[in-house]
Amino acid sequence: MIVLFTDFGLHGPYTGQVKAALHQMAPGVPAIDLFADAPMGNPKASAYLLAAYAAWFPVGTVFLCVVDPGVGGTRPAIVLEADGRWYVGPGNGLFELVLRRAKKTRSWDIDWRPERLSASFHGRDLFAPVSAMLANGEPPPGQPRKDGADRRADWPDDLCEIVYVDRFGNAMAGLRAAMIPPNARLAAAGRVLERKRTFSDEPPGGAFWYENSNGLAEIAVNQGRADRDLGLAIGIPVEIVS
Repeated sequence: MIVLFTDFGLHGPYTGQVKAALHQMAPGVPAIDLFADAPMGNPKASAYLLAAYAAWFPVGTVFLCVVDPGVGGTRPAIVLEADGRWYVGPGNGLFELVLRRAKKTRSWDIDWRPERLSASFHGRDLFAPVSAMLANGEPPPGQPRKDGADRRADWPDDLCEIVYVDRFGNAMAGLRAAMIPPNARLAAAGRVLERKRTFSDEPPGGAFWYENSNGLAEIAVNQGRADRDLGLAIGIPVEIVS
């Protein structure tokens, strides 16, 4: 399958045009929408989401990843193979945590160019066709990468910030819950929150944090909204309190 991880949203033509390009070149391969609302123009926050959610998919999956504020600029266009999964997108740090956590990786610069390449829509014109090639069993259309322009060694292994707010108002941090001591609390936006197993362990209106279904620390309010009730948004710092 080809899995879309983008900040395009579902309004307007962008996601539809990308999926149309995939259908033309790989008509028998399902295209799955994972995130259409990745943190807009924010490869750093997106990198922690991608690493957590990509692990759920089987070997052989192709991830078409576009969070690309530098589109048309000097950032490289790359293909990454990490533990048997393929990632196609901009070399702007978006794949940093996938690379860092994988046991085996290889990466390529995308040398192939289409007949028409929009300067502002590489998702449709470059990354979608390359993703389709990989899904069809073709080799990466480029040369092995020889520099580290796509790497972000200064980014932490776990990010103590909110990286995503879902439609229910729950706020995910870039922290793997397994890296947090079992009895630790999280502090964010002036509140200190106890750990709970799930929503029903907290009374209605109560705020808490828990390990979400993909292993990230998530802040929630039972029958409420953590974004509204606690003032949480992408980029808000989160602190581990022992």
